[in-house]
Amino acid sequence: MEQIKITFPDGKVKEYPKGVTPFEIAKSVSEGLAREVITAKVNGKTVETVTPINSDASIQLYTWESEEGKQVFWHSSAHILAQTLEFFYPGIKLTIGPAIENGFYYDVDLGEKNISESDFKKIEEKFLEFARQKAEFKIKSVSKSDALNLYNEQQNEFKIELIENLTDGEITFCDHSNFTDLCRGGHLPNTGFVKAVKITNVAGAYWRGNEKNKQLTRVYGISFPKQKMLEEYLLLLEEAKKRDHRKLGKELELFTFSQKVGQGLPLWLPKGAALRERLENFMRNAQKKAGYVSVVTPHIGSKELYVTSGHYEKYGADSFQPIHTPDENEEFLLKPMNCPHHCEIFNSSPKSYKDLPLRLAEFGTVYRYEQSGELHGLTRVRGFTQDDAHIFCRNDQVEDEFKKVIDLVLYVFSALGFNDYTAQISLRDKENREKYIGTDENWEKAEQAIINAAHDKGLKTEVEFGEAAFYGPKLDFMVKDALGRKWQLGTIQVDYNLPERFNLEYTGSDNQKHRPVMIHRAPFGSMERFVAVLIEHCGGNFPLWLSNEQAVLLPISEKFNEKAQELLNLLNNYDIRGLVDNRNEKIGKKIRDAELKKVPYMLIVGEKEAETNTLAVRKHGKGDMGVLTVEEFATMIKKEIKEHTN
Repeated sequence: MEQIKITFPDGKVKEYPKGVTPFEIAKSVSEGLAREVITAKVNGKTVETVTPINSDASIQLYTWESEEGKQVFWHSSAHILAQTLEFFYPGIKLTIGPAIENGFYYDVDLGEKNISESDFKKIEEKFLEFARQKAEFKIKSVSKSDALNLYNEQQNEFKIELIENLTDGEITFCDHSNFTDLCRGGHLPNTGFVKAVKITNVAGAYWRGNEKNKQLTRVYGISFPKQKMLEEYLLLLEEAKKRDHRKLGKELELFTFSQKVGQGLPLWLPKGAALRERLENFMRNAQKKAGYVSVVTPHIGSKELYVTSGHYEKYGADSFQPIHTPDENEEFLLKPMNCPHHCEIFNSSPKSYKDLPLRLAEFGTVYRYEQSGELHGLTRVRGFTQDDAHIFCRNDQVEDEFKKVIDLVLYVFSALGFNDYTAQISLRDKENREKYIGTDENWEKAEQAIINAAHDKGLKTEVEFGEAAFYGPKLDFMVKDALGRKWQLGTIQVDYNLPERFNLEYTGSDNQKHRPVMIHRAPFGSMERFVAVLIEHCGGNFPLWLSNEQAVLLPISEKFNEKAQELLNLLNNYDIRGLVDNRNEKIGKKIRDAELKKVPYMLIVGEKEAETNTLAVRKHGKGDMGVLTVEEFATMIKKEIKEHTN
């Protein structure tokens, strides 16, 4: 029998009979892997474990423990959900059902029918009944005419629209049991792998995310290979609700929203503004030490500016509509990006090779139109402030500057308790190059600079094709919070293209004109989103150096109010922020209230403390720490802060 060569991720090559399947390859490795494998990638394409391999190929085998495995597991579950919805609601129109970060959803046109939370239990029960049938997922090719005939019979205009954008030879359906759906592939071996499911939500969603299209019903769910995993997830979900930044932001009096001001435009309250200011000062100090200079740019810019940069072509439709002035030749946009403005600052005066690197930093507020259904607290807003900076440097400085930015990002993460992260190297799509600007030569140089810098810094990295910005590749930091959820925080981008579009130049040591390279960086990303993630990561228990009140003094009775204020004044001399709770309440209630407000330290002042100028110290969540002098307490706090911020 003809043999083919299969290359494994570690570079090892083994020979197998032509037509071997990923399942058979897994079995040749170990029986345990064969039991656990749920999908595979062959030459970079996700396939079922029963797919025959007929030529030399590279292979990756995935189990539930991998991100790829979970995505296939949840995509397969979306098929079972669609089958279940068709059972309960005959005649509905199916549209799309992808896997998402946690689970899956299916968008359906229910017509006159509706789904409410009271229907969730019956959907879950029937879903599991279908899953227990262990029906195999089978992919088959279908001609375009046959596919259109099927959905014309069903009068499903949504599937017809999808098929009309496809060509013969690339249309596939997935069958399991008595259910079939338009699908590109990547499924479990059979439905029996799904042992637990939870319908989590039902919401409205516009077809293809366009508000002008019909509104559909989106049914969300999540599934697992074990019931115990679902139970653990539901506990995590409850904890996430407690940590929801919208809930804690209100309780901690940090920010609010107003319909009169407008959707997606946060209003920072005094305590939130103070928190932001400390974060900004923290970053300004770090940037100053790293050689950055601050600039300020306006909130609007000429449309021509963004046409030059390429942002208008790529994002103009998603921006706020142009602003017109009485002069018919003038047209402005609310600033969607800071980088074009910084390019013009670079261009404002002649530059020499001795002036580089030039590091321009700005806390610049930008505006982007987000559909109302996509807005979510501080994580998705229409106006946000970026801790933006652009480094203009020579070719020979790129890697060194990139590494320095990596150091800055890791310093930020360390100071704020983000210790679990992966660096994602975001490169161009391998095939679709139309969505990018610039030459292949410049892209290859930029991509290699990022790969080299990440390797030299010893970062744990993943490569994602198709995730680059339109003008250059990126290094995105994917951070896991305290609940294990993944967030993209901090990004660094190498850009050879904007300097060309803006004709940026400097005079080299050879007295000739040269083009600088531009590095974009934002360790926080946006202040709004960063604060939201930080709130949920620490559950509102901010690092001591960042807390609005580092300590609250709790007099046991009114006669100690004056002494408590005197002790607070002494603490202020040590730059310790605090307040006196001088309410006429029992000390137990004052302690409970301080705990709820997540104040790091509670300092109780009674008769003994008043006589000795001491403080009875309690730490949030940990209880009594004994009696300390003001100086001892100040020393302890300074040491704790130093450990975090150094």
